[in-house]
Amino acid sequence: MRSSNPVFSRGWRDSNGHAGFNAGPQAGTAAQGNPYAGNPYAQPTNPYAQGGPDLRQGAPAQPGRMTMDDVVMRTAMTLGLVIVGAAFGWATDLPPMLGFGAAIVAAVLAIVQTFKATPSPALILGYALFEGVFLGVVSKAYNHYADGAPVQAVLGTMAVAVGTLIAYKTGLIRVNNRFYRVVTAAAIGFFLLMMVNLLFAAFGGGDGLGLRSGALGIGVGVIGVLLGAAYLAMDFKEIEDGVRYGAPRPASWKAAFGLTMSLVWIYLEMLRLVSILNGDD
Repeated sequence: MRSSNPVFSRGWRDSNGHAGFNAGPQAGTAAQGNPYAGNPYAQPTNPYAQGGPDLRQGAPAQPGRMTMDDVVMRTAMTLGLVIVGAAFGWATDLPPMLGFGAAIVAAVLAIVQTFKATPSPALILGYALFEGVFLGVVSKAYNHYADGAPVQAVLGTMAVAVGTLIAYKTGLIRVNNRFYRVVTAAAIGFFLLMMVNLLFAAFGGGDGLGLRSGALGIGVGVIGVLLGAAYLAMDFKEIEDGVRYGAPRPASWKAAFGLTMSLVWIYLEMLRLVSILNGDD
């Protein structure tokens, strides 16, 4: 995996067939080469980095290039559909099986989009809607177990997102090649551990290895939230480089998709964590 999530791992090709967004070395790293070599914006064939302007340094925005406003608008659309879907799933009392069916549809749409070389707004918005339905059903189920957990999880997700952004902008989080490697390895290990826990739960009953309950569940939940924050920081880096080096405007859809996936991850981990904490009161 070369980036914060699979959305960015395939890079980008514009209408002229050019690859990548950003091949320019980062500040202070000329002696070591570009530390963001895993970044799809950092490919050496990038036509925008061959003497092109740094658009963060006062250069006028180029027509057809991604801007921060584009990213904000697309992200607002995807998150808005997540909220609409969640409200529908909550208000209509959909049975859990339909909720998990919506999750499967969302996963299929996300996988298809991930392996497409160009973003498809229909796939991305469809993913957001079905993922929202799933979140609505799951959130209502958790609310029965721990009243108020979804609201607390939303507030927690917002706090993590804002805190991650502040830490990234102030340099407390430095997204470099080592950061990518460590987070990717940790995410793979976390996913495999959760799969093992799920298998034990399916065949042995209960909570499997106990990774989602008690003190151990709290620790796992904190790790999950921290991983989500790390993914979010890498999303910020992808977006910053895309805007800085003139990524094609449609790439803002991929940016919105990546941010939405990271925020959904954080929300689900926060929801589990809050429910465990409330259940232990």
